Amino acid sequence: MTAFSVFADQETIKRGAYLTYAAGCITCHTEQSDDAMSLTGGRAMKTPFGMFYTPNITPDNETGIGAWSDDDFIRALQHGVSPTGTHYFPSFPYASYTGIARQDLLAIKAYLFSLAPVNKEVGKHDLAWFIPSGLAAWGWKALNFKPGRFQPDSTKGESWNRGAYLVRHLGHCGECHTARNVIGALRREAELGGSNFGGETVPNITPHPVDGIGRWSENDIEYFLEIGMSPDGDFTGSSMADVIDDNTSHLTRKDRLAIAAYLKSIPEFQSSSQ
Repeated sequence: MTAFSVFADQETIKRGAYLTYAAGCITCHTEQSDDAMSLTGGRAMKTPFGMFYTPNITPDNETGIGAWSDDDFIRALQHGVSPTGTHYFPSFPYASYTGIARQDLLAIKAYLFSLAPVNKEVGKHDLAWFIPSGLAAWGWKALNFKPGRFQPDSTKGESWNRGAYLVRHLGHCGECHTARNVIGALRREAELGGSNFGGETVPNITPHPVDGIGRWSENDIEYFLEIGMSPDGDFTGSSMADVIDDNTSHLTRKDRLAIAAYLKSIPEFQSSSQ
């Protein structure tokens, strides 16, 4: 291996670390306990369809993703299919991750594989009685999933497109901030208009002046994503506090401003009319 390739690998790992924060991997794949080891899985996700537990994504060969090839990793994140051919439930946000560029996904994988493997088994999902495991995941996908990479809008600027990529795909904001229908599919007509996720009220982040964040400036949004403080001085709590700590506070100011610019540009949604 040449000195250049070693340097290139380290650069890929560094970029992968940044993208891992941006993609929210740490928040979801780490248990909510003081002694939890990062990315070892086990975080419980309460949904109307049962309790889901996130997997160990350290490079352990037995309990993590250490035996996964590049193609395995891409297939899982862009198509929702495990290396054994099992279809993932949409609690794993592959419907958003499908838009992530291949080179970004491989950088994330390079970073994850640079970490120490941790042998830790994670419990099985506790599905609601009416959910037939394999068939349900496949059927949901057939009805609701359309794979495809992010396509920049040539009529918009670089910052807007970066923000769209971060919000729609890498940061998968809609997975929590968009309401779902009775079968768990995102209601696209109410995109980012707020939801009730896991029993928690998740706010409207469209630019609606009353129900959303229309009165926030782009700098207000950027500052909130950095430290979790709203324009009125209140600090966020619940799961968004974890998102700030493990995700958006690690982004560059440029990326946070790109997110802000995109959010200020999307259609308003009046969530109080639902």
